[in-house]
Amino acid sequence: MTRVPLPSEVVERFRKLQERAAKTDLPEPTAVALATSDRDGRPSSRMVLLKAFDERGFVFYTNLESRKGRQLRENPRVSLTFYWPPLGEQVQVEGDVEPVSDAEADAYWVTRPRESRLGAWASLQSEEMPSRWTLLRRFAEAAHRYGVGEVPRPRHWSGVRVVPNRVEFWRSSKFRLHDRESWTLEDGRWVKRRLYP
Repeated sequence: MTRVPLPSEVVERFRKLQERAAKTDLPEPTAVALATSDRDGRPSSRMVLLKAFDERGFVFYTNLESRKGRQLRENPRVSLTFYWPPLGEQVQVEGDVEPVSDAEADAYWVTRPRESRLGAWASLQSEEMPSRWTLLRRFAEAAHRYGVGEVPRPRHWSGVRVVPNRVEFWRSSKFRLHDRESWTLEDGRWVKRRLYP
């Protein structure tokens, strides 16, 4: 996998967009559409929450045994699309995935609400579930197992970093004359281009 850091211009522009989005009335300003595909190229997309980003890439967390986790192993190329309607801005990221370190995953895990940590133990994400009661029973069992003590991070739950090879910024404009700017990793360097809308 290519290890060329994102340009600081890209990181700062994205950071400013995230800060602006956080000041809107959006219920989840870090929500992003994650598109994956399996080994046969069948696509799938869903919303996840961005939990970190820097010059290395964009991080979300998930159950690695879920359908999403299996697709990430089978075909480690993904796309992320952020869209903030109040800002009239969109960012698309394409790249390869890599696991975050255990230290990163552990550090994020302890920031999650206790109930969310218990939920990660209770859910067999993407597997068929006999009834809602089954999930609630598994949650209660996890709560009983850990009592008032620390809830450890399951080995199957961790973070995934999208290491970009392309980032595109899109800004809405009148008459559909939108503003598009792409950054593409080519031969070990980032190339900036203006695109027609």
